[in-house]
Amino acid sequence: MDLLLLIIIFVSGLLCLSIFGHLEPIRNGLNRFNNRLGERAPEAAGSWPVIGHLHLVAGSQVPHKLLGSMADKFGPIFTLKLGVNRVLVVSNSDMAKECLTTNDRVFASRPKAMVSELMGYNYANFGLAPYGPYWRHIRRIIVLEMGSHHHLQMLEHIRVSEVNSSLIDIYKTWVTNKGSSETVMVDMKQWFGNLVTNMVVRMMFGNHFSASEQNRDQFQKAIKQFGEVMGGFVPSDAIPWLRWLDLGGFEKKMKKTATEIDLVINGWLEDRKKKMNSSSTQQEDDSRDQTCFMAALLSGVKEEVKEEVYGFSTDEIVKASCLVPVQDLQIIMTLEQVYGHCPKVTGS
Repeated sequence: MDLLLLIIIFVSGLLCLSIFGHLEPIRNGLNRFNNRLGERAPEAAGSWPVIGHLHLVAGSQVPHKLLGSMADKFGPIFTLKLGVNRVLVVSNSDMAKECLTTNDRVFASRPKAMVSELMGYNYANFGLAPYGPYWRHIRRIIVLEMGSHHHLQMLEHIRVSEVNSSLIDIYKTWVTNKGSSETVMVDMKQWFGNLVTNMVVRMMFGNHFSASEQNRDQFQKAIKQFGEVMGGFVPSDAIPWLRWLDLGGFEKKMKKTATEIDLVINGWLEDRKKKMNSSSTQQEDDSRDQTCFMAALLSGVKEEVKEEVYGFSTDEIVKASCLVPVQDLQIIMTLEQVYGHCPKVTGS
């Protein structure tokens, strides 16, 4: 009873002080706290426990139209809950500038995901790695080795050479298969895929797929599979405790695809290391090595990064970094979907 009486007296005293204005500083603090809460981006309606807005994103409406309709309702900036992750959605140039320019460092990191772990050499791929010392260091090396104007000029002859070779292949196809109509059918999906693959592989690794080489088809297939699993929705990324179920078989697919790609890239890396360590072939390969991104990166990483630094070996860093442009390759290869029908190529 004494304790209850003390509580009643304490609460009554607080109410009296509040009435007479002696708690003005506390009320101001609460108001400021509420104002800060009010300044947070609004959360879209329709969130469910545990899964958040996943049921909306997984609906029949395509994502960009869904987000556009939400922007019309909730404004140019709002948040979604995708499982345990909160996602900020911005829908106009001013908000995008605030996020990507004014406050770019705040938004520079990336959430951890299964694809980054299994297909990015356990976050050694700087394109998928979280923002931090490792990301900044490797990005600086890659910008110096690959993004300089001088290096891009050195790669110009490769692009020209591959386009010319591809045009010659089309001409040879026309000469071989032309009939009385002087017209042949060309599979533009295959032609465009071969062109882009040869161009990227030659610039990155110094290798070139021959027309009859089966490794090119296997490599292209692995890259397409890479893009499919990378762009797919992995349930365990949103709800981590579901990973042991491997819903959709994404973990199995990622491990298989990562192994196939690593076999090809690792073979090129070992071949490049042998050539770089061989004094007899070093001079004749110098000009070619200067335009090979893998060789330049291998030299740069060995000079600046000690073995096992950041928890990654030199080979892991080089292979993971070379995989970044290869990721872009699978995006480019999706353009082949534009060619719904095989166009005719007419000789003149």
